[in-house]
Amino acid sequence: MNQSKRYLDIVRDIRDMVRQEKLKPGDRIPSERELAEKMQVGRSTLREALRSLELLGLIETRRGEGTFLSDHRNHKLVEVLSTFILQDNRSHEDVWETRLLHEIAAIQTICQNRTTSQLNIWDSLRSRLKKDGFHREDFVRELMVLSGNRLSLKIWFLLTQYSGNPYDKTVSVNEVDYMDKTLVAIEKQDTTTAVHEFKAWSDWLKKERTRNGNHT
Repeated sequence: MNQSKRYLDIVRDIRDMVRQEKLKPGDRIPSERELAEKMQVGRSTLREALRSLELLGLIETRRGEGTFLSDHRNHKLVEVLSTFILQDNRSHEDVWETRLLHEIAAIQTICQNRTTSQLNIWDSLRSRLKKDGFHREDFVRELMVLSGNRLSLKIWFLLTQYSGNPYDKTVSVNEVDYMDKTLVAIEKQDTTTAVHEFKAWSDWLKKERTRNGNHT
């Protein structure tokens, strides 16, 4: 298995493992070391995947005991959402728009927070945009995390996971400008421009997926 495997792929692998081994809520899952060895992935990426699952309420870590599957009702939420999303094209479109609403709300929140909008992370993100191999998902997830809204982050993660993730590729030269302008506007606390550029990037992604034969 590829060492550089993305954390969302690892999340799916863990979910498949749970199903195959018929683990139930309350059952212990393998340790971080055991999972890393079994999946042949880096510990840092695996840790990120486990953190995402914990944010979603699908697993819980008990100090000194290990990591366990959480209450089944949280799993039902995932299954219900995925079933709905897979129904038809209209549902896919609704998911795209709903995810975008959460992303825009995150940008607005960041722009309105002087401390967050002036963090050094924005310079770092702009620098990483110019390098090969930077993932779209890293860019958007950073915005969601920095907005500080944990519930919105949970919903966003689910919407992204079950809508044919539009952020599963690395950033191309054709989209860097949209993303860079978004970050510059955030640093200036220019909400209008930041949202405008992010929406323009989202529209570009949608057109790109249509050209490649994918659907939202």
